[in-house]
Amino acid sequence: MMKTITPRRLARTLLAGCMLTLAAQASAATSPGKDVKVLPLQSPIAEETFQTLLVSKALEKLGYDVQPVKEVAYPAAHIAVANGDATFMADHWNPLHADFYKNSGGDGKLSRTGVYSDNAAQGYLIDKKTADKYKITNIGQLTDPKIAKLFDSNGDGKADMTGCDPGWGCEAVIEHQLTAYKLRASVTHNQGSYAALIADTITRFKQGKPVLYYTWTPYWVSAQLRPGREVVWLEVPFSSLPGESAKLDTKLPNGKNYGFVINKQQIVANKKFVADNPAAGKLFEVMQLPIADISAQNLRMSKGENKPADIERHANGWINAHQKTFDGWIAQALAAAKK
Repeated sequence: MMKTITPRRLARTLLAGCMLTLAAQASAATSPGKDVKVLPLQSPIAEETFQTLLVSKALEKLGYDVQPVKEVAYPAAHIAVANGDATFMADHWNPLHADFYKNSGGDGKLSRTGVYSDNAAQGYLIDKKTADKYKITNIGQLTDPKIAKLFDSNGDGKADMTGCDPGWGCEAVIEHQLTAYKLRASVTHNQGSYAALIADTITRFKQGKPVLYYTWTPYWVSAQLRPGREVVWLEVPFSSLPGESAKLDTKLPNGKNYGFVINKQQIVANKKFVADNPAAGKLFEVMQLPIADISAQNLRMSKGENKPADIERHANGWINAHQKTFDGWIAQALAAAKK
């Protein structure tokens, strides 16, 4: 026998439906990422974990189900994000990674709006003592066998330069420039584990021996070997870059030319994910991290605070110290979700 739907029962049913709808709307307004999985990637460079974690924590605040970070080499990471096998990477260097970006589908498959961290520098450095004594200011001077031999650490007569790991992007620039500046006969580009090679370089410096190395900022090395004090940047004979960057001029406004364009680090994400998730897209656009804060955290890692729990603590500490900034990112992301 069918029950008669009384006006009171109908009213209660409608009220319950309205309450469920309002609850769902409230949840969507505060947790636009509910039930949406996110997979972050980063390169095997441990010093990138800090900035990647900050993005992950902001996404979690928006309700996204953020998976543990996976380490993948830059070229493969760009492809994975472009194909939707991963969601984002927080350390895309522009223009250093221009070829990786283009080869993965470019703007058709990837999104990179905003600047996460700006003014990232790269280049070649030597110890100031040797630079001053022999008046070395330009890497082109190493075509002179007598100058190159100053930085010979294995007795083969060639300068040994601590270089860039394969797959990072910077190694392609260095290899290109060794040819462009006619340095192949006098300079050896030492590659492998950068962390181990730069540790050996610093040991040599502390022993009073000449050192020649490539590095970048933000990174902890320049907090120990400080440009202008313990070491100096070397200029290059002229601008010369490979691939997509071939037409770029590396000369700085002050007239100095260190061979690399000043880069901006951006959050690169899957384009479809960004289109489907405007809150996350806005977050990727508005997050900004001072380069000095990255270097400071990296320095703490170099002094032993390099375990996952340490980096987690660093990220939480940064958020606590910059709560207003962090909350501002979240507010802008939530506003984008409502449009």
